[in-house]
Amino acid sequence: MTATVVWSDALLGYDMGDHPLNPVRVELTMALARALGVLDRPGVELVVPEPATEAELLRVHRRDYLDAVRAAPDDPFFRGYGLNTPDNPVFDHMHEVSALVCGATLAAARAVWSGRAQRAVNVAGGLHHAMPARAAGFCVYDDPAVAIADLLAQGAERIAYIDVDVHHGDGVQEIFYDDPRVLTVSLHEGPLTLFPGTGYVEETGGPKAEGSAVNVPLPPGTGDAGWLRAFHAVVPSVVRAFRPQLVVLQAGADTHRLDPLANLRLSVDGQRAAQLAVRALADELCEGRLVATGGGGYALVEVVPRAWTHLLAMVTGEPLDPATPLPESWRAFAAARVPGRDVPTTLTDGGDVAYTAWQPGSDGDRLDQAIMAARRAVFPLHGLDPHDPRD
Repeated sequence: MTATVVWSDALLGYDMGDHPLNPVRVELTMALARALGVLDRPGVELVVPEPATEAELLRVHRRDYLDAVRAAPDDPFFRGYGLNTPDNPVFDHMHEVSALVCGATLAAARAVWSGRAQRAVNVAGGLHHAMPARAAGFCVYDDPAVAIADLLAQGAERIAYIDVDVHHGDGVQEIFYDDPRVLTVSLHEGPLTLFPGTGYVEETGGPKAEGSAVNVPLPPGTGDAGWLRAFHAVVPSVVRAFRPQLVVLQAGADTHRLDPLANLRLSVDGQRAAQLAVRALADELCEGRLVATGGGGYALVEVVPRAWTHLLAMVTGEPLDPATPLPESWRAFAAARVPGRDVPTTLTDGGDVAYTAWQPGSDGDRLDQAIMAARRAVFPLHGLDPHDPRD
């Protein structure tokens, strides 16, 4: 098997002060993956990305928005397009860095679509909230959408986008809401309690693409067993019915119980299980073709480096043993880069990833009510029976 990891230190080339989207989380991820030998596995190709071109960005974003992103860093009073807000502060070289993130996800997608790699990953990507003409949720350009649009331009006919970030994948859903060639699936904390306030089960796709959007909003406090129960009750069935040629995974790490910006309760072990479940679907349905990105995740030392090192391992070959100890050299590096944080000692939280499979009639609590609502909303649009556990 061949796998592509797209990386350049230039992807760390932005400074947003004390903003939650601190590039140190990606720096620590790549350092941990290197320390554990994940990037040195046989068949792993390291690719240095080029920035996405204006033509590539314009498949998703409006020209006036690109002009605004270029202009904003030179104008301290710039307003509009969602820029220069607490969520989306302006930073030097904003266009160039954001275009490079898009270029990295483009490179990953092209490696897989061309057959050069079976799986590929850009951990700096997954900026799924950006809209065609608006920055949102720490996201300037929507790299998953730019990559998907490029695949469609190359002739792809069925792409499944699976988003496991704690926040709804609203930008990608909005951009492809009327396109039956793209299935967007999002499991997220429910919109009544968390940004961006979308991702209701009733959002199922536009008039010519009904069933192309699948949303599973989860109650606050959902942990590993409940999250995995919901995933397996909804996602495999709709993805199998869609029959994708390629799967795109947005693997946000902010579902973790230590994340400061959200309210789900997963462990790193549960996040690893989610990643492996998506890989298994790609193996089953489209000869393993999988493009993965990072996403949210704001426990910079405690969670993100471990979650995304598991992601890199899943993409490049055999999963890492959760009991693997973290190298002392990496722990010292992490402590120096982000002082005052608790640096973990192993790749595991000791989480239990066993779950009870959903069954009809088991809708007495809020989680099972959410599962049933999602199945009722979208299963019939795929020819599936929401009440039949075999579907």
